Amino acid sequence: MKTIHIEFSDERLITPSGLVFVGQILGKSNFVKKINRAPISNEYLQKQIKNGDILLTYIGMLCQGKPQYEAVREMMDDPGYYKYALGIAYAIPSAETLRQRFDMIGDSLRGDILQANIDMLREMKIEPAALENGYVPVDIDVTPFDNSKTKKEGVSRTYKGFDGYAPIMAYIGTEGYFVNTQLRVGKQHCQKETPDFLRETIELCRQLTDKPLLIRLDSGNDASENIGIFMEESYRYNNVSFIIKRNPRQESKEEWLASVKDCCTNIQKPRDGKTVYIGQTFRDVTYTLPNKTEKTAGIRTIYEITERTIDKHGQYFIVPDIELDTYWTNLPLSDQNIIDLYHAHGESEQYHSEIKTDMDVERLPSGKFDSNKLVLELTIIAYNILRIVGQESLKKRDDPGRKKVRRRRIRTIISNLMQFAGHLTEHAGRLVLSIGRSNRWRFTFKRIYDSFASVS
Repeated sequence: MKTIHIEFSDERLITPSGLVFVGQILGKSNFVKKINRAPISNEYLQKQIKNGDILLTYIGMLCQGKPQYEAVREMMDDPGYYKYALGIAYAIPSAETLRQRFDMIGDSLRGDILQANIDMLREMKIEPAALENGYVPVDIDVTPFDNSKTKKEGVSRTYKGFDGYAPIMAYIGTEGYFVNTQLRVGKQHCQKETPDFLRETIELCRQLTDKPLLIRLDSGNDASENIGIFMEESYRYNNVSFIIKRNPRQESKEEWLASVKDCCTNIQKPRDGKTVYIGQTFRDVTYTLPNKTEKTAGIRTIYEITERTIDKHGQYFIVPDIELDTYWTNLPLSDQNIIDLYHAHGESEQYHSEIKTDMDVERLPSGKFDSNKLVLELTIIAYNILRIVGQESLKKRDDPGRKKVRRRRIRTIISNLMQFAGHLTEHAGRLVLSIGRSNRWRFTFKRIYDSFASVS
Protein backbone atom coordinates (compact mmCIF):
# COMPACT_ATOMS: atom_id res chain seq x y z
CA MET A 1 0.00 0.00 0.00
CA LYS A 2 1.42 3.35 -1.05
CA THR A 3 1.78 6.12 1.50
CA ILE A 4 -0.14 9.35 0.83
CA HIS A 5 1.92 12.45 1.59
CA ILE A 6 0.28 15.71 2.70
CA GLU A 7 1.58 18.99 1.27
CA PHE A 8 0.45 22.60 1.42
CA SER A 9 -0.30 24.42 -1.83
CA ASP A 10 -0.94 27.99 -2.92
CA GLU A 11 -3.62 26.82 -5.34
CA ARG A 12 -7.10 28.27 -4.74
CA LEU A 13 -9.07 25.16 -3.86
CA ILE A 14 -12.54 26.33 -2.88
CA THR A 15 -14.72 24.14 -0.69
CA PRO A 16 -18.04 26.09 -0.65
CA SER A 17 -18.21 26.66 -4.41
CA GLY A 18 -22.00 26.68 -4.17
CA LEU A 19 -21.90 30.19 -2.71
CA VAL A 20 -21.87 31.42 -6.31
CA PHE A 21 -25.58 30.51 -6.34
CA VAL A 22 -26.16 32.84 -3.38
CA GLY A 23 -24.53 35.76 -5.18
CA GLN A 24 -26.45 34.99 -8.38
CA ILE A 25 -29.84 34.89 -6.68
CA LEU A 26 -29.40 37.91 -4.41
CA GLY A 27 -27.69 39.88 -7.17
CA LYS A 28 -30.93 39.92 -9.16
CA SER A 29 -32.79 41.84 -6.44
CA ASN A 30 -32.25 45.23 -4.82
CA PHE A 31 -31.79 43.62 -1.40
CA VAL A 32 -28.35 45.16 -0.70
CA LYS A 33 -29.35 48.63 -1.90
CA LYS A 34 -32.45 48.65 0.30
CA ILE A 35 -30.48 47.51 3.35
CA ASN A 36 -27.77 50.12 2.80
CA ARG A 37 -30.39 52.86 2.49
CA ALA A 38 -32.27 51.77 5.62
CA PRO A 39 -32.20 54.36 8.42
CA ILE A 40 -29.79 52.74 10.88
CA SER A 41 -27.44 54.49 13.30
CA ASN A 42 -23.99 55.23 11.84
CA GLU A 43 -22.30 55.21 15.23
CA TYR A 44 -20.19 52.12 14.70
CA LEU A 45 -16.66 51.08 13.83
CA GLN A 46 -15.67 49.75 10.39
CA LYS A 47 -18.02 52.21 8.65
CA GLN A 48 -16.56 51.26 5.29
CA ILE A 49 -18.22 47.83 5.67
CA LYS A 50 -21.82 48.55 4.77
CA ASN A 51 -24.75 46.81 6.41
CA GLY A 52 -25.51 45.10 3.11
CA ASP A 53 -22.07 43.44 3.19
CA ILE A 54 -22.70 42.34 6.78
CA LEU A 55 -25.97 40.64 5.92
CA LEU A 56 -24.63 39.11 2.68
CA THR A 57 -21.76 37.57 4.61
CA TYR A 58 -24.06 36.10 7.20
CA ILE A 59 -26.51 34.72 4.61
CA GLY A 60 -23.51 32.99 3.00
CA MET A 61 -22.67 31.45 6.37
CA LEU A 62 -26.27 30.30 6.90
CA CYS A 63 -26.27 28.66 3.47
CA GLN A 64 -23.38 26.52 4.68
CA GLY A 65 -25.19 25.61 7.91
CA LYS A 66 -22.85 27.80 10.01
CA PRO A 67 -24.82 30.43 11.97
CA GLN A 68 -22.25 31.05 14.72
CA TYR A 69 -20.44 34.37 14.32
CA GLU A 70 -17.00 32.76 14.67
CA ALA A 71 -17.59 30.72 11.50
CA VAL A 72 -16.83 33.86 9.47
CA ARG A 73 -13.13 33.32 10.23
CA GLU A 74 -13.16 30.44 7.73
CA MET A 75 -13.62 33.02 4.98
CA MET A 76 -10.43 34.88 5.85
CA ASP A 77 -8.06 32.46 4.08
CA ASP A 78 -9.44 33.47 0.67
CA PRO A 79 -11.57 36.61 1.13
CA GLY A 80 -11.36 37.45 -2.56
CA TYR A 81 -13.44 34.44 -3.55
CA TYR A 82 -16.12 35.06 -0.94
CA LYS A 83 -16.40 38.72 -1.91
CA TYR A 84 -16.84 37.76 -5.56
CA ALA A 85 -19.23 34.86 -4.91
CA LEU A 86 -21.51 36.78 -2.54
CA GLY A 87 -21.27 40.18 -4.22
CA ILE A 88 -19.64 41.88 -1.20
CA ALA A 89 -18.47 45.39 -2.01
CA TYR A 90 -15.75 46.13 0.54
CA ALA A 91 -14.55 43.35 2.83
CA ILE A 92 -15.47 40.26 4.81
CA PRO A 93 -16.30 41.45 8.36
CA SER A 94 -14.67 39.95 11.43
CA ALA A 95 -16.67 37.93 13.96
CA GLU A 96 -16.54 40.92 16.30
CA THR A 97 -17.89 43.27 13.63
CA LEU A 98 -20.69 40.82 12.85
CA ARG A 99 -21.72 40.65 16.48
CA GLN A 100 -21.54 44.41 16.98
CA ARG A 101 -23.54 45.19 13.85
CA PHE A 102 -26.21 42.58 14.59
CA ASP A 103 -26.67 44.06 18.05
CA MET A 104 -27.01 47.50 16.47
CA ILE A 105 -29.45 46.49 13.70
CA GLY A 106 -31.58 44.16 15.82
CA ASP A 107 -35.17 43.84 14.61
CA SER A 108 -35.22 47.19 12.78
CA LEU A 109 -35.01 45.61 9.30
CA ARG A 110 -37.78 43.03 9.71
CA GLY A 111 -40.10 44.60 7.13
CA ASP A 112 -37.30 45.10 4.62
CA ILE A 113 -36.08 41.51 4.97
CA LEU A 114 -39.56 40.00 4.63
CA GLN A 115 -40.20 42.06 1.50
CA ALA A 116 -36.75 41.27 0.12
CA ASN A 117 -37.54 37.58 0.51
CA ILE A 118 -40.74 37.97 -1.53
CA ASP A 119 -38.92 40.04 -4.16
CA MET A 120 -36.21 37.38 -4.41
CA LEU A 121 -38.72 34.60 -5.03
CA ARG A 122 -40.51 36.67 -7.64
CA GLU A 123 -37.27 37.66 -9.39
CA MET A 124 -36.39 33.98 -9.64
CA LYS A 125 -39.80 33.28 -11.20
CA ILE A 126 -40.85 31.12 -8.25
CA GLU A 127 -44.56 30.40 -7.87
CA PRO A 128 -45.41 28.09 -4.97
CA ALA A 129 -46.93 24.83 -6.20
CA ALA A 130 -50.57 24.09 -5.40
CA LEU A 131 -52.14 20.88 -4.17
CA GLU A 132 -54.08 18.66 -6.59
CA ASN A 133 -57.28 20.48 -5.62
CA GLY A 134 -55.83 23.83 -6.76
CA TYR A 135 -55.26 25.33 -3.29
CA VAL A 136 -51.80 26.57 -2.31
CA PRO A 137 -51.02 25.30 1.22
CA VAL A 138 -49.81 27.75 3.86
CA ASP A 139 -48.64 25.87 6.95
CA ILE A 140 -48.23 27.86 10.15
CA ASP A 141 -46.94 26.42 13.39
CA VAL A 142 -44.84 27.12 16.48
CA THR A 143 -41.67 25.05 16.93
CA PRO A 144 -39.60 25.43 20.14
CA PHE A 145 -35.83 26.04 19.86
CA ASP A 146 -33.83 24.31 22.58
CA ASN A 147 -31.40 26.81 24.11
CA SER A 148 -31.01 25.08 27.47
CA LYS A 149 -28.19 25.97 29.83
CA THR A 150 -27.80 29.46 28.40
CA LYS A 151 -28.58 32.89 29.82
CA LYS A 152 -29.71 34.44 26.54
CA GLU A 153 -32.36 37.14 26.68
CA GLY A 154 -35.84 35.70 26.12
CA VAL A 155 -34.95 32.09 26.94
CA SER A 156 -37.61 30.56 29.19
CA ARG A 157 -39.54 27.32 29.68
CA THR A 158 -41.28 26.11 26.51
CA TYR A 159 -44.27 23.79 26.27
CA LYS A 160 -41.84 21.02 25.24
CA GLY A 161 -40.34 21.06 28.73
CA PHE A 162 -36.96 22.66 27.97
CA ASP A 163 -35.64 26.21 28.10
CA GLY A 164 -35.51 28.04 24.80
CA TYR A 165 -37.47 30.13 22.33
CA ALA A 166 -40.85 29.48 20.69
CA PRO A 167 -40.77 31.02 17.19
CA ILE A 168 -43.76 30.78 14.86
CA MET A 169 -43.06 29.80 11.23
CA ALA A 170 -45.06 30.06 8.00
CA TYR A 171 -44.37 28.12 4.80
CA ILE A 172 -46.08 28.29 1.41
CA GLY A 173 -46.48 25.77 -1.39
CA THR A 174 -45.93 22.04 -1.55
CA GLU A 175 -42.18 22.79 -1.72
CA GLY A 176 -42.27 24.57 1.63
CA TYR A 177 -40.87 28.02 0.83
CA PHE A 178 -40.27 30.00 4.03
CA VAL A 179 -42.49 33.09 3.93
CA ASN A 180 -42.66 34.50 7.47
CA THR A 181 -41.41 34.02 11.02
CA GLN A 182 -41.41 35.70 14.40
CA LEU A 183 -39.06 34.90 17.26
CA ARG A 184 -40.85 34.62 20.60
CA VAL A 185 -39.79 34.04 24.17
CA GLY A 186 -40.10 30.42 25.23
CA LYS A 187 -43.01 30.81 27.65
CA GLN A 188 -45.21 32.80 25.27
CA HIS A 189 -48.54 31.17 24.42
CA CYS A 190 -48.74 30.24 20.75
CA GLN A 191 -51.87 32.37 20.18
CA LYS A 192 -50.40 35.59 21.56
CA GLU A 193 -49.59 38.03 18.68
CA THR A 194 -50.74 35.40 16.16
CA PRO A 195 -53.64 37.41 14.63
CA ASP A 196 -51.26 40.14 13.42
CA PHE A 197 -48.85 37.46 12.21
CA LEU A 198 -51.66 35.82 10.20
CA ARG A 199 -52.64 39.10 8.53
CA GLU A 200 -49.01 39.81 7.66
CA THR A 201 -48.52 36.28 6.27
CA ILE A 202 -51.62 36.48 4.08
CA GLU A 203 -50.42 39.77 2.57
CA LEU A 204 -46.98 38.28 1.85
CA CYS A 205 -48.50 35.16 0.28
CA ARG A 206 -50.76 37.21 -1.95
CA GLN A 207 -47.66 38.73 -3.55
CA LEU A 208 -46.48 35.26 -4.57
CA THR A 209 -49.63 33.69 -6.00
CA ASP A 210 -53.13 34.53 -7.18
CA LYS A 211 -54.34 31.00 -6.50
CA PRO A 212 -56.58 30.35 -3.47
CA LEU A 213 -54.73 29.81 -0.20
CA LEU A 214 -55.34 26.96 2.25
CA ILE A 215 -54.08 27.93 5.70
CA ARG A 216 -53.56 25.08 8.16
CA LEU A 217 -53.16 25.52 11.93
CA ASP A 218 -53.09 23.12 14.85
CA SER A 219 -55.25 23.19 17.97
CA GLY A 220 -52.99 25.66 19.77
CA ASN A 221 -54.38 28.33 17.46
CA ASP A 222 -58.03 27.36 17.79
CA ALA A 223 -59.32 30.86 18.48
CA SER A 224 -62.38 32.73 17.26
CA GLU A 225 -60.19 35.71 16.33
CA ASN A 226 -58.21 33.59 13.85
CA ILE A 227 -61.38 32.18 12.31
CA GLY A 228 -62.73 35.72 12.02
CA ILE A 229 -59.63 36.86 10.13
CA PHE A 230 -59.94 34.00 7.63
CA MET A 231 -63.71 34.43 7.21
CA GLU A 232 -63.42 38.16 6.54
CA GLU A 233 -60.56 37.59 4.10
CA SER A 234 -62.66 34.96 2.36
CA TYR A 235 -65.65 37.32 2.13
CA ARG A 236 -63.45 40.10 0.75
CA TYR A 237 -61.28 38.20 -1.74
CA ASN A 238 -62.75 34.67 -1.93
CA ASN A 239 -59.24 33.20 -1.97
CA VAL A 240 -58.52 32.26 1.66
CA SER A 241 -59.63 28.94 3.09
CA PHE A 242 -58.58 27.29 6.34
CA ILE A 243 -58.42 24.09 8.33
CA ILE A 244 -57.88 24.49 12.07
CA LYS A 245 -57.80 21.52 14.39
CA ARG A 246 -60.27 22.23 17.17
CA ASN A 247 -59.34 22.22 20.82
CA PRO A 248 -62.13 20.21 22.50
CA ARG A 249 -61.48 21.94 25.83
CA GLN A 250 -64.27 20.77 28.17
CA GLU A 251 -66.31 18.95 25.50
CA SER A 252 -67.29 15.38 26.36
CA LYS A 253 -66.12 12.65 23.99
CA GLU A 254 -69.03 10.48 25.09
CA GLU A 255 -71.55 13.22 24.27
CA TRP A 256 -69.98 13.77 20.85
CA LEU A 257 -70.20 10.03 20.11
CA ALA A 258 -73.80 9.80 21.28
CA SER A 259 -74.79 12.80 19.14
CA VAL A 260 -73.41 11.36 15.89
CA LYS A 261 -74.16 7.64 16.23
CA ASP A 262 -77.69 7.90 14.87
CA CYS A 263 -77.06 10.47 12.12
CA CYS A 264 -73.58 9.63 10.79
CA THR A 265 -73.64 8.11 7.30
CA ASN A 266 -69.90 7.39 7.00
CA ILE A 267 -69.22 4.59 9.50
CA GLN A 268 -66.11 2.48 8.99
CA LYS A 269 -65.11 -0.73 10.78
CA PRO A 270 -61.46 -1.42 9.93
CA ARG A 271 -61.36 -4.37 12.39
CA ASP A 272 -63.37 -6.06 15.12
CA GLY A 273 -63.91 -3.77 18.05
CA LYS A 274 -62.95 -0.56 16.21
CA THR A 275 -65.53 1.79 14.68
CA VAL A 276 -64.76 5.15 13.05
CA TYR A 277 -67.46 7.82 12.57
CA ILE A 278 -66.70 10.58 10.03
CA GLY A 279 -69.05 13.45 9.25
CA GLN A 280 -69.81 17.12 9.60
CA THR A 281 -71.91 19.52 11.62
CA PHE A 282 -72.05 23.30 11.99
CA ARG A 283 -71.27 25.35 15.06
CA ASP A 284 -71.58 29.08 15.66
CA VAL A 285 -68.43 31.12 16.16
CA THR A 286 -68.57 34.74 17.32
CA TYR A 287 -65.65 37.01 16.49
CA THR A 288 -64.91 40.72 16.73
CA LEU A 289 -64.42 42.84 13.61
CA PRO A 290 -61.78 45.62 13.40
CA ASN A 291 -64.53 48.19 14.10
CA LYS A 292 -65.20 46.41 17.44
CA THR A 293 -68.58 45.01 16.37
CA GLU A 294 -69.29 41.33 16.86
CA LYS A 295 -70.29 38.91 14.14
CA THR A 296 -71.51 35.33 14.37
CA ALA A 297 -71.05 32.76 11.61
CA GLY A 298 -71.92 29.09 11.34
CA ILE A 299 -68.61 27.27 10.72
CA ARG A 300 -68.42 23.82 9.20
CA THR A 301 -67.05 21.34 11.73
CA ILE A 302 -65.62 18.02 10.59
CA TYR A 303 -65.44 15.19 13.11
CA GLU A 304 -63.59 11.87 13.22
CA ILE A 305 -64.56 9.81 16.25
CA THR A 306 -62.96 6.45 16.89
CA GLU A 307 -64.58 4.03 19.33
CA ARG A 308 -62.58 0.99 20.45
CA THR A 309 -64.15 -1.82 22.45
CA ILE A 310 -61.35 -4.30 21.69
CA ASP A 311 -57.67 -3.42 21.35
CA LYS A 312 -55.53 -4.60 18.43
CA HIS A 313 -54.38 -7.63 20.47
CA GLY A 314 -57.94 -8.84 21.08
CA GLN A 315 -58.24 -7.58 24.67
CA TYR A 316 -61.74 -6.28 25.51
CA PHE A 317 -62.11 -2.89 27.23
CA ILE A 318 -64.35 -2.59 30.28
CA VAL A 319 -65.14 0.98 29.17
CA PRO A 320 -64.89 1.80 25.44
CA ASP A 321 -61.89 3.93 24.47
CA ILE A 322 -63.03 7.02 22.53
CA GLU A 323 -60.75 9.21 20.41
CA LEU A 324 -62.09 12.57 19.18
CA ASP A 325 -60.64 14.78 16.42
CA THR A 326 -62.56 17.76 15.08
CA TYR A 327 -61.66 20.50 12.61
CA TRP A 328 -62.93 23.95 11.67
CA THR A 329 -63.00 24.63 7.93
CA ASN A 330 -64.69 26.63 5.18
CA LEU A 331 -63.55 24.31 2.39
CA PRO A 332 -66.26 22.80 0.12
CA LEU A 333 -64.53 19.40 0.02
CA SER A 334 -65.51 15.98 1.36
CA ASP A 335 -65.15 15.21 5.06
CA GLN A 336 -62.40 12.62 4.47
CA ASN A 337 -60.55 15.01 2.19
CA ILE A 338 -60.52 17.68 4.91
CA ILE A 339 -59.06 15.19 7.39
CA ASP A 340 -56.40 14.05 4.91
CA LEU A 341 -55.46 17.65 4.10
CA TYR A 342 -54.96 18.42 7.78
CA HIS A 343 -52.79 15.33 8.27
CA ALA A 344 -50.60 16.56 5.39
CA HIS A 345 -49.95 19.66 7.53
CA GLY A 346 -47.54 17.44 9.49
CA GLU A 347 -45.02 17.78 6.67
CA SER A 348 -44.18 21.24 8.04
CA GLU A 349 -42.40 19.44 10.89
CA GLN A 350 -39.79 18.42 8.29
CA TYR A 351 -39.28 22.07 7.38
CA HIS A 352 -38.76 22.90 11.06
CA SER A 353 -36.23 20.09 11.32
CA GLU A 354 -34.26 21.30 8.30
CA ILE A 355 -33.94 24.77 9.82
CA LYS A 356 -33.04 23.55 13.29
CA THR A 357 -30.70 20.68 12.40
CA ASP A 358 -29.57 20.92 8.75
CA MET A 359 -28.92 24.68 8.99
CA ASP A 360 -28.01 24.42 12.71
CA VAL A 361 -30.08 27.49 13.59
CA GLU A 362 -31.75 26.08 16.71
CA ARG A 363 -29.16 27.35 19.20
CA LEU A 364 -29.16 31.00 18.21
CA PRO A 365 -25.76 32.74 18.39
CA SER A 366 -26.46 35.96 20.30
CA GLY A 367 -27.26 36.70 23.90
CA LYS A 368 -29.54 39.56 22.80
CA PHE A 369 -33.12 38.85 21.81
CA ASP A 370 -33.35 41.40 18.99
CA SER A 371 -30.08 40.17 17.46
CA ASN A 372 -31.46 36.64 17.41
CA LYS A 373 -34.59 37.99 15.73
CA LEU A 374 -32.36 39.28 12.93
CA VAL A 375 -30.65 35.88 12.67
CA LEU A 376 -34.01 34.13 12.26
CA GLU A 377 -35.22 36.68 9.71
CA LEU A 378 -32.09 36.20 7.60
CA THR A 379 -32.64 32.45 7.87
CA ILE A 380 -35.79 32.96 5.77
CA ILE A 381 -33.69 34.20 2.84
CA ALA A 382 -30.92 31.60 3.26
CA TYR A 383 -33.43 28.75 3.56
CA ASN A 384 -35.24 29.84 0.41
CA ILE A 385 -31.98 30.14 -1.54
CA LEU A 386 -31.19 26.54 -0.62
CA ARG A 387 -34.74 25.50 -1.50
CA ILE A 388 -34.52 27.25 -4.90
CA VAL A 389 -31.22 25.46 -5.63
CA GLY A 390 -32.72 22.14 -4.58
CA GLN A 391 -35.84 22.52 -6.72
CA GLU A 392 -33.78 23.61 -9.73
CA SER A 393 -31.62 20.50 -9.36
CA LEU A 394 -34.73 18.33 -9.83
CA LYS A 395 -35.69 19.70 -13.24
CA LYS A 396 -33.45 17.27 -15.11
CA ARG A 397 -32.19 13.80 -14.27
CA ASP A 398 -28.48 14.66 -14.41
CA ASP A 399 -27.83 14.21 -10.69
CA PRO A 400 -26.42 10.97 -9.20
CA GLY A 401 -29.57 10.30 -7.17
CA ARG A 402 -31.26 6.99 -7.89
CA LYS A 403 -34.77 7.87 -6.78
CA LYS A 404 -37.11 10.48 -8.21
CA VAL A 405 -38.01 12.89 -5.42
CA ARG A 406 -40.34 15.87 -5.14
CA ARG A 407 -38.18 17.94 -2.81
CA ARG A 408 -34.56 17.73 -1.68
CA ARG A 409 -33.69 17.98 1.98
CA ILE A 410 -31.61 21.02 2.94
CA ARG A 411 -28.83 18.78 4.28
CA THR A 412 -28.48 17.19 0.83
CA ILE A 413 -28.30 20.59 -0.86
CA ILE A 414 -25.63 21.87 1.55
CA SER A 415 -23.44 18.75 1.35
CA ASN A 416 -23.70 18.13 -2.40
CA LEU A 417 -24.24 21.54 -3.99
CA MET A 418 -23.04 24.19 -1.51
CA GLN A 419 -19.98 22.41 -0.06
CA PHE A 420 -18.83 21.70 -3.59
CA ALA A 421 -15.06 21.62 -4.13
CA GLY A 422 -13.66 23.61 -7.04
CA HIS A 423 -10.37 25.01 -8.30
CA LEU A 424 -10.44 28.79 -8.77
CA THR A 425 -8.06 30.41 -11.27
CA GLU A 426 -7.83 33.94 -12.57
CA HIS A 427 -6.32 34.90 -15.92
CA ALA A 428 -6.68 38.07 -18.00
CA GLY A 429 -9.35 39.36 -15.65
CA ARG A 430 -11.42 36.19 -16.02
CA LEU A 431 -12.30 33.96 -13.09
CA VAL A 432 -12.71 30.24 -13.77
CA LEU A 433 -14.06 27.70 -11.29
CA SER A 434 -12.90 24.24 -12.38
CA ILE A 435 -14.77 21.15 -11.21
CA GLY A 436 -13.05 17.79 -10.95
CA ARG A 437 -14.29 14.80 -12.92
CA SER A 438 -14.61 12.75 -9.74
CA ASN A 439 -17.54 14.89 -8.55
CA ARG A 440 -20.74 13.22 -9.73
CA TRP A 441 -22.78 16.40 -9.17
CA ARG A 442 -20.71 18.46 -11.63
CA PHE A 443 -23.27 18.40 -14.45
CA THR A 444 -26.11 19.42 -12.13
CA PHE A 445 -23.96 22.20 -10.63
CA LYS A 446 -23.12 23.64 -14.07
CA ARG A 447 -26.72 23.44 -15.25
CA ILE A 448 -28.03 25.25 -12.14
CA TYR A 449 -25.41 27.99 -12.50
CA ASP A 450 -26.28 28.53 -16.18
CA SER A 451 -29.99 28.48 -15.40
CA PHE A 452 -29.69 31.18 -12.72
CA ALA A 453 -27.48 33.28 -14.97
CA SER A 454 -30.17 33.25 -17.68
CA VAL A 455 -32.92 34.57 -15.36
CA SER A 456 -33.52 38.21 -16.24
